Amino acid sequence: MAFTMTEPQPQAPKVSVAKAKGRPMLSWVGKRPLGRVTAYPAQRIERFAVDGPAHFSAGVDGSGWPAAFERGGLLFHGDNKDVLAHLLANGFRGKVRLIYIDPPFDSGADYVRKVQLRGPKASVKIDGEDYGLGEQVQYTDIWSNDNYLQFIYERLLMLKMLLAEDGAIYLHCDPSRNSYLRVLMDEVFGADAFINEIVWQRLSAHNDAGRYGIIHDTIYYYGPADRVWNPQRTELRDIYVQQFFDQIEEGTSRRYSRSDLTARGLRNGETGKPWRGINPGEKGNHWKVAVSKLDEWDAEGRIHWPKTAGGMPRLKRFLDEALEQGGTAQDIWLDIRPIHNQSDELLGYPTQKPEALVTRIVKASTNPGDIVLDCFLGSGTTALVAQKLGRRWIGCDINKGAIQTAAKRLQGVMREQADALARNTQGELLTPADAATPPAQLSFTTWRVNDYDLQIQHNEAAELVCQHLGVTRTRTDPFFDGTLGRQLVKVVPLNHPLSPLDCEALRLELKTRPDEERDIVLVCLGLEQAAREWVAQHNRQSPINRLQIVELRGDRKAGGVIRHEPMSAQVSVRREGTGSDERLVVEIAEVVSPAILQRLAQQSGVLRAEIDDWRAVVDCVLIDTAHDGEVFNVALADVPERKQDLVAGRYELPAPPAGACVAVKIVDMLGEEWLHCVSV
Repeated sequence: MAFTMTEPQPQAPKVSVAKAKGRPMLSWVGKRPLGRVTAYPAQRIERFAVDGPAHFSAGVDGSGWPAAFERGGLLFHGDNKDVLAHLLANGFRGKVRLIYIDPPFDSGADYVRKVQLRGPKASVKIDGEDYGLGEQVQYTDIWSNDNYLQFIYERLLMLKMLLAEDGAIYLHCDPSRNSYLRVLMDEVFGADAFINEIVWQRLSAHNDAGRYGIIHDTIYYYGPADRVWNPQRTELRDIYVQQFFDQIEEGTSRRYSRSDLTARGLRNGETGKPWRGINPGEKGNHWKVAVSKLDEWDAEGRIHWPKTAGGMPRLKRFLDEALEQGGTAQDIWLDIRPIHNQSDELLGYPTQKPEALVTRIVKASTNPGDIVLDCFLGSGTTALVAQKLGRRWIGCDINKGAIQTAAKRLQGVMREQADALARNTQGELLTPADAATPPAQLSFTTWRVNDYDLQIQHNEAAELVCQHLGVTRTRTDPFFDGTLGRQLVKVVPLNHPLSPLDCEALRLELKTRPDEERDIVLVCLGLEQAAREWVAQHNRQSPINRLQIVELRGDRKAGGVIRHEPMSAQVSVRREGTGSDERLVVEIAEVVSPAILQRLAQQSGVLRAEIDDWRAVVDCVLIDTAHDGEVFNVALADVPERKQDLVAGRYELPAPPAGACVAVKIVDMLGEEWLHCVSV
């Protein structure tokens, strides 16, 4: 594994975060307001556009789009706390119409996806590290303690600042955490902003020993009174039809249900007048409509008159009309199936949500052109749905594999939309109700915030070191990485030798822990002479917190642990033909992924899995015909739709100008990238 030094960066600005003022307030150990958060810079690393330039539909007002970003979708790789701070500092404060988040909430969940190699007979599956190694600090062990509440609290405070005045937020959770999250939402957004607790039945049955089966998730919906709201229709379920449409009209045999024509409260206007000798005011009620409308309904045969004296007339709702119109969506959703093994949407993410679920939310709480944000993007469903429905979108995730998966899905749907627009047959892509909604953009950029790849490199290296040395990880400790027997262990960032600055950071940390008496192991790749002298002096002067150094490069026992063999490939890039017939030809002859080979070796039993075709390990191939060394502009993307399909391996493109730098990016099934650049 290679680590590189980076040039000192200008000090990042701070973003002030307002305190939560709602009630009630939840308390936990270590609760603290966010106050100010650092807005780290973002690096644009990739760009995709169907039609070349960034594209906004004519009906989308892009005048308020922040100048720091080109128009189009925004995909961020990094810790969402850093990403949200960056968005606040760069013009998105108060501009997001809808936030949908589905944070990890199940302490027993397996957040590691299964990755299947490509090919018609590709039955070999390997474990991907979607939420592994360093990312487990965010997504696994924090759920067992108060850090979970602080984690969510800080992000909700920042999300509130991004939300528009008429915007709404939906938070998806399950019964294991929903009581805490409801109180947190009340505290941050205010109890008066609570709109709905939505129950989504995601399973038909579940065998839970010793208790009722847990078959639902909870979605909390918060927003102001004047928010965007588009009621959604649903199909009427058979059990509802049988229970409520129990009347049959004489003469027509039409089935109907009966609805109340009155409402509570007295009125002086038309709705308060007696009708046909019936005065609803005697019971403290009023008619729901004017008496003239009642006359109209009665003439149409839509009033049900009871056979018993003194009964109240009621409105007939005919079944045939109700089935055509559908019902209005209520707060219990029974009609949306979860992702299952035979689903066309299945991507291998255990917490993946169906498009139909997110579609209902986006349609209900946004209009075309509005901005939708999901800072726990996962496989990209929220951004995908927003793109299909003509909304703008922002998505971020801590995991690189999730960003790659989302990018592939978005590229595919943007191509479909562009083809449909070119043929003027947009209705073939979207449902009839959305046929008139063009895409809000046909391009997006991918960004990395706070040099996140470098953070992940350190986390991975620290994990490997701890495994190699037998360190017990202590992920809830913000400073130390774990324990070795009775000693605390600190893994110094491995992109530099141990320095006096690292030692001073340790001293300041110990100063905040006056009761800490354990000795400490410092793990490093090497150390400066000044640091060696610092450690020696410390050990002479202090009877407690004595320091032991494990130098990975020089220690025979611990050496050799930091090894990472990168992916390799044989690629040729050349020009063929002359004049107007000149073409650029990119041909891939071989791809070797040591990480996949190592996984297969670890998971195989007696029979060793073999890879007959190099294309089985390749997830996608991207080509930039004019690479500038900074942003990868996707000119060609070979992204097979099905796992059974393979990349082509040979590509012909229009020849670029002489001397252009052509970049070829190959991504394997575990998400590792290989980049090759050549001037032609």
